[in-house]
Amino acid sequence: MEKFLNKMEKKIGKYSITNLSLYIIIAYVIGYILAFTGSLEFISLNPYYLSKGQVWRIITWILVPPGSFDIFTIIMLYFYYQIGMALEKTWGAFRYNVYIFSGIIFTVIGAVALYVISTYNGLDPVAAGTLVSRGFSTYYINLSIFLAFAATYPNVSVLLFFVIPVKMKWMAYVYAIMLAYQFAVSGSAGRIAIVMSLLNFIVFFLSTRNYKSISPKEMYRKKAFRNATSARAYSTGPASASAGTITKHKCAICGRTEMDGDDLEFRFCSKCNGNYEYCNEHLFTHTHIQ
Repeated sequence: MEKFLNKMEKKIGKYSITNLSLYIIIAYVIGYILAFTGSLEFISLNPYYLSKGQVWRIITWILVPPGSFDIFTIIMLYFYYQIGMALEKTWGAFRYNVYIFSGIIFTVIGAVALYVISTYNGLDPVAAGTLVSRGFSTYYINLSIFLAFAATYPNVSVLLFFVIPVKMKWMAYVYAIMLAYQFAVSGSAGRIAIVMSLLNFIVFFLSTRNYKSISPKEMYRKKAFRNATSARAYSTGPASASAGTITKHKCAICGRTEMDGDDLEFRFCSKCNGNYEYCNEHLFTHTHIQ
C-alpha cells in the first residue's frame, strides 16, 4: 500500500486539502448551530432516507458533532485540532486526507451494511434507519485521529486535566481497553460501528511502513539509538554533510538526511537555541536545546 500511496500522491497529491483539521472543526461548529435549531435529523447518516433519495446524507452526517456543547467539548476539539495538524505536517496533506476520508467512507459502508442486514432479518426499515443513525457518528473518526497520533508519537506527553503529564501511548492503551469493553458489551450494531469507523486506522498502520515504527522492537531500537547519539548531536549541532555527500537537511537527533528516505521531512525548531533541524519523527519529541 505504501507504493500505491506514493504513486497516487504524485498523480493527485496537488488536490489535497490542506488544514483539513480546521475544516473538520468548522463542520462541527455548523453542526452545533444545526443542533440548536433541531435540524440534525435531516443530515444524519440514515440509510432509510438514503434509499428514498436523500443522498446528501452521505456527506452531511460529518456535520453532526461528537457530543453536547460545553467547555469540555471545546477543549477536546481544540486538542483534536492540534494533533490533527501535527499529523498533517508529519505525514503530509495527501496521506492525512486519505486517512480521514477513508475513515468516512468505511463508516458509510458499515452503516449501509448494517441497515441491509437489519432489514433482511425482519427489522422495520424506518426503525433500522434510526438504529444506524444513532450508532454511527463522528466520535470514532475523532478517536482514529487520536490513535494515529499516539501510534506516531507514543512518547509525547500531554497534561491530563491540565496538571498530570501522561504519555500518549498510555492514553492510547486506556482507550483501547475502553473500546474492547464497548465492543464486548455492544450488540451487532455497536460492533459494526466500532470496527468500520476505526478500519482506517487498522488498514493504514497494518499495510504501510508506519506500523514498523510503532512495533516494540523498533521503538526499543530507536530509543537506544537516540540515547547513543543525543550527546554528540547536542554538543556539535547538525552537520551539513554525510558520508562525503552534501545534503540540505540533517536531523540533530538521529542524523538522517533527505538521502535516507523520500518520506522524510525536516523542520527547524524555533524553541531551540541555535539552528537545530529535526526529522518528522523527532520534531515533536526532542528535548529543546537551551
